[in-house]
Amino acid sequence: MRTFLGIAAVTSWLLLAGMAPGTAAANDEPFIHANRGETGLELSAYFRTDPATGLPVANLGRATAVDEDPYQYKPDTFCRAGGGELGCQGLECPPTTTGGAAGTPVIWKRAPRGITNPDWTQYRGISGPTCLYGSEPQNVLADIAARILTDFRQLPVNPGTLEAQPFPNTLKGGPTNFYTTTTEQHFDTTILGQAVHLTATPATYTYTFGDGTTLGPTPAAGYPIPANAWLTTETRTSHTYTTTGNYPAILTITYTGTYSVNNGPPLPINGTLTLTTTPKTIHVFKTETALVADTCEQNPHSWGCPGTNTPTKH
Repeated sequence: MRTFLGIAAVTSWLLLAGMAPGTAAANDEPFIHANRGETGLELSAYFRTDPATGLPVANLGRATAVDEDPYQYKPDTFCRAGGGELGCQGLECPPTTTGGAAGTPVIWKRAPRGITNPDWTQYRGISGPTCLYGSEPQNVLADIAARILTDFRQLPVNPGTLEAQPFPNTLKGGPTNFYTTTTEQHFDTTILGQAVHLTATPATYTYTFGDGTTLGPTPAAGYPIPANAWLTTETRTSHTYTTTGNYPAILTITYTGTYSVNNGPPLPINGTLTLTTTPKTIHVFKTETALVADTCEQNPHSWGCPGTNTPTKH
């Protein structure tokens, strides 16, 4: 959603939203973008729908993978009679198993969640036609909704790995960059005779560095940086070890999810899935410098050269 406002209007809007002009949102990428034009600013922002009013409001907080859904849904069986604004003529729903019952043609409709017991004029068709199986489609959906969190938490979601730069050895007093390889994942399954598509989206991350300190929960997944920047660049997910030793670092990831029934609209899952990566041991060393007369090529037995008796500094 984009809008074009004059400079004065933009300033007023930002102040009403609780942000000073020029303030950046506290996330990996800003929630508000403004480009100066000849007569005004072009302002783009992330918006969500207020469930109580149905009006768009700026989403100025930290992002999550799935915001609270502002809508309520229902499958409309008026489709069986050949009506419905999306049209259902000719749709057949044959049994999916031998001796099973035929399905019911439906179209999916939605209405703002803020409306209590909306009537048919307040629903709008958004998807379909499709088939639901069971004597009472509405009851089937309720039964799926009642168990969907359990099914979601049993999905074989891959938490990915926790990566560190440098690894496995890093230096005391220098930043060690951490990031994760996990991604959004999709699954298809059958629940109560219905084809259900589930999506698991990583939403927050908690880094446990092994030395008693943690970072998070945070929406920052981290990212890899070039090798020549490892010991000089500090990222949002970097950590500096202050004591030498060996530290098992792990990452805990919280996933939010959605599910859709028979190609219906994606519905939010009321609950989350939490997974932890395999520990990764970080070896923290300290450095020691000295003046030497020869390089290791000139004198392989010089101080600090491989194979010498120079003590390793932890």
